[in-house]
Amino acid sequence: MVLNYIWVAFFILAAICAIIQCFIGNTGIFADIINSTFENAKTAFEISLGLTGVLSLWMGIMKIGEKSGAVNVLSKALSPIFTRLFPDIPKGHPATGHIFMNIAANMLGLDNAATPLGLKAMESIQEINVANNEKMGKEQGWSKDEIAKRNTWASNPMIMFLVLNTSGLTIIPVSIMVYRAQMGAAQPTDIFVPILLATFVATLAGIITVSLYQRINLLQPVLLCTLGGLCAFVATIIWGISKMDKDTMDTVSSIVANVILFGIILSFIIAGALKKVNVYDAFIEGAKDGFSTAVRVIPYLVAILVAIGVFRASGGMDILIDSIKWVVNAMGINADFVPALPTAIMKPLSGSGARGMMVDTMQTFGADSFAGRLSCIFQGSTDTTFYILAVYFGSVGIKNTRHAVTCGLLADLAGIIAAIAIAYLFFG
Repeated sequence: MVLNYIWVAFFILAAICAIIQCFIGNTGIFADIINSTFENAKTAFEISLGLTGVLSLWMGIMKIGEKSGAVNVLSKALSPIFTRLFPDIPKGHPATGHIFMNIAANMLGLDNAATPLGLKAMESIQEINVANNEKMGKEQGWSKDEIAKRNTWASNPMIMFLVLNTSGLTIIPVSIMVYRAQMGAAQPTDIFVPILLATFVATLAGIITVSLYQRINLLQPVLLCTLGGLCAFVATIIWGISKMDKDTMDTVSSIVANVILFGIILSFIIAGALKKVNVYDAFIEGAKDGFSTAVRVIPYLVAILVAIGVFRASGGMDILIDSIKWVVNAMGINADFVPALPTAIMKPLSGSGARGMMVDTMQTFGADSFAGRLSCIFQGSTDTTFYILAVYFGSVGIKNTRHAVTCGLLADLAGIIAAIAIAYLFFG
């Protein structure tokens, strides 16, 4: 329901902005808007098409992991933590393993692997959601239509999982550092620690926000120890990276990420072979699911990217930024951060759009300028909230997102505020 209002709002605001543009002499604005609809629809299809192969690969690998029992072993190992963060997921359910693997892939910056793993996790959680609704429907005497309706509502575990995704916890932001190097930054890695701190704040804010909505007690000893351990782990990473030069850091991060990724593939295949599973047939079975999932995602992706593109083409984003700058200046606050805001505003809407904004900011103000560095921190501190919600919910037919958008945007806001504060601390 929330996504429906947001989607409609993009078009209404775009229309208002376009009319204003016409009155000030930009008569070609509606042509730009229409061109953007075609361009973004094409982009959405190309993204889905490109995702098909990756989805087929990783869902095939996950199917091997399921049939070999490897995912169940992982689920049982993580049960003490995940049963508290995801109390509605049965203990030892394979969904736990899928969730962990998606989060691990995101932390390592493995975008191509993270998306299919996330979609697989959503399918597993939806299976639980459907089973719970059917059980409750029998107890409460619901009709088949009512049960079907409830199956399109986001469950609590789905929302917690998606907010963990939208908060964008990433340990190694390699791509951002590569962009900085290409743009001529004197020290491309100087934003590593600020990004790590900002994304960690966003993730904690997301967990706390969802926990308040779902009444999850975060003061449980297991969760407190886990969060404390994560803080210690982040501190260790920061200390280790601070001892490396750029080339060493890039080499180490690339090797670690790829070794872990291939290790997962190899361990699942070996586990399947030891269990005498027909590994090839299991892979094909999972790959077929990956293909069908990619097809289901297309309309949702077209819808969200076209709406964002229309808003951008209408000049709405420029008007928003200029308005913010005027307010900040009127309040007498240092406005050095405002030129970097397009990246922060665009990031929840479009990853490629935010990346373009980041590069544009570095080109305009310089890679080592305050705005240039802050745009990079914005890019790494959160993830594409609306894209993730549209694709992940769309893949399992969820229409009522409940508090997912609110919690995701609050996590984004926490990441943006943290990014600004940390940027002033490091570079102000």
